[in-house]
Amino acid sequence: MPLELAELAAGLPMAASFAMAGGISALREGRRRSALNEAVHELRRPLQAIALIAPPSAEREQAFESSLRMAAAAVDRLDREINGGSAPEATEAVSLRRLVESAVRRWEVTASLDDRTVNLKCVVGESDLLGDRIEIAQAVDNLISNAVAHGVGEVAVEVREAGRFARLVVVNDKRVRAAGVRATARTLRGRVSGRARHGHGLRVARRAAARHGGSFRLRDRGGACEAVLDLPLRGVPG
Repeated sequence: MPLELAELAAGLPMAASFAMAGGISALREGRRRSALNEAVHELRRPLQAIALIAPPSAEREQAFESSLRMAAAAVDRLDREINGGSAPEATEAVSLRRLVESAVRRWEVTASLDDRTVNLKCVVGESDLLGDRIEIAQAVDNLISNAVAHGVGEVAVEVREAGRFARLVVVNDKRVRAAGVRATARTLRGRVSGRARHGHGLRVARRAAARHGGSFRLRDRGGACEAVLDLPLRGVPG
């Protein structure tokens, strides 16, 4: 495609060729900027969690370690986006239950700052998924952190089996903002933490679902928002 566009541009008058070349360059730069913004988003979120839970207590050690792993993975991705290179293949048995438990522990601290709770109901056994542990952890973390950042009231998290899939469901009440309301400490904290930017986390979840043969959907339930992530269970035919 780039070669065809270059050949087309070469056959145009000089002014038009310059304009097309500028448009192609702007398109490429826009795509690159979007990828870098998403990588920065993935770096900011776990580092924010680390700052809130360090030094880790015994019960938060697993959440602390998983946050560090995600932060390291985000830095690696940012390096690849800037300098090139390909991501290493990382397929292994992954316990969705443990990833969700770590994410809940990670974000219940942030929720408590607004007098909110993150409640987990896990009815799935020790069945494993097969895939990239970090990518699945990022998808899980994004759905829970989005509910904490953009919702109100309780965040309900459920993990269960649905046929050949392990299903993660995250539900939160939607926040309603009145027009003309002045910025509060909550909204200012959201701006500092990057909450004002929307969409990156949902793309991460959709990409992880697609790469692992699952699905992701976001449902509007009136006053509530429901995010559903399905990932195929290891060894279950389908």
